[in-house]
Amino acid sequence: MDLKTLTPRMEALRKRLNRWPRSTRVLWRRLALFMAVVGPGFITSNVDNDAGGISTYSIAGAKYGYALLWSLIPMTIALYVTEEMCARLGVITGKGLSDLIREEFGFRSTFFVMVTGFVVDLMNVVAEFAGVAAAMEIFHISKYIAVPVAAIMVWILVMRGTARQVEKIFLIACLFYVAYIVSAVLAKPDWLLAAKSLVVPSFQFNAPYLLTLIGLIGTTIAPWQFFYLQAGFVEKRVGPRQYPQARADVLVGSISCMIIVFFIIVCTAATLFVAGHHDIADAKEAAQALRPMAGRWASLLFAFGLLNASLFAASILPLSTAHVICEGLGFEAGIDHKFKDAPIFYWLYTVLIVVGAGLILIPGAPLLKILFFSQVGNGIWLPIVLIFIVLLSSRKDLMGTYANSTTFSVIAWTTSIVMIALTLVLIYASFFLGGVPGL
Repeated sequence: MDLKTLTPRMEALRKRLNRWPRSTRVLWRRLALFMAVVGPGFITSNVDNDAGGISTYSIAGAKYGYALLWSLIPMTIALYVTEEMCARLGVITGKGLSDLIREEFGFRSTFFVMVTGFVVDLMNVVAEFAGVAAAMEIFHISKYIAVPVAAIMVWILVMRGTARQVEKIFLIACLFYVAYIVSAVLAKPDWLLAAKSLVVPSFQFNAPYLLTLIGLIGTTIAPWQFFYLQAGFVEKRVGPRQYPQARADVLVGSISCMIIVFFIIVCTAATLFVAGHHDIADAKEAAQALRPMAGRWASLLFAFGLLNASLFAASILPLSTAHVICEGLGFEAGIDHKFKDAPIFYWLYTVLIVVGAGLILIPGAPLLKILFFSQVGNGIWLPIVLIFIVLLSSRKDLMGTYANSTTFSVIAWTTSIVMIALTLVLIYASFFLGGVPGL
């Protein structure tokens, strides 16, 4: 969406506001500017709560109760710091992440990012359609009906909608995460204990606990989200003057994402953990196990949340991948382009949807291996992308006065190094320690 198209509306609003007290006018102007910019940060942060993420959060709550809630605060900081750099890169340079990597580091680096991104994201798309199948089975609908219908809906949404229409639908999808808040309330948790666990760390020095903690972090920050986030701000033509609003969008998105994670963990902690049902395999099993403990509605709402999250991610992941490849190769990209103007972009999106959904329908398809290697692939891809992001956002010749300050550089590098170290542990655990819970 071009911010210039908002000028007539903003002018009409300005005339109305001029009749109000100055403090009220300032507040409404800031709110109007924020609403014009909001979207990429809020959407990207919330789509992190996809099928794999919800499964991991459910397992954490069922196995350890409220004990891992303390990790949400540092996870929020890490999510905000990494996404803020991408938002700033997009707003200041007006270019996507792949585009910048190609221009500043050459085609070889970009080619590696593109190939890795395509393979990893394809496996992630399969995982999202697996989430659709799992959720619909709870509603007694076969995957052979649910998955093709979901794939067609997702494809039509992007192929026929404008960027503004698609963004509105994605923002509405974010609101449906409230299902997890309602499920948690219906579960009647110990709110005081949950609040205490959120601010008082509770460490357990044993391998299963540490691996679950790493799994939580690993599912929260995924490399594909950086490309989609930056492309979103570029596509909306958000410029340096709107940077404060873009940063606020990322902050609100990061916090709202962790609020949903909080309620998912609280819901399963208050029911499955308390009932001694500690060993679950995924979010589908968590939804089914909730029925006798928290009631039918809590179970159905939990399953609906899984369906919404899976459809949401299945829409955005292929978009992110199409942006990665088209930007890297210099092709036109973006939903506001017609098919004839950006054929490579739309064909990539279509291929990812068709293959991702099709693999779910093949009898005997190695879904567990696909899910496993998609997470390992994310782990390999993430450190490389993080290093590019920090290097680019720290360059004064590229970013000018918007380059990382010394303090922010320390925070960014510390966050990135910690994420890289945890990712390496995640990969090691996946191959040599029997896997990470939820992954």
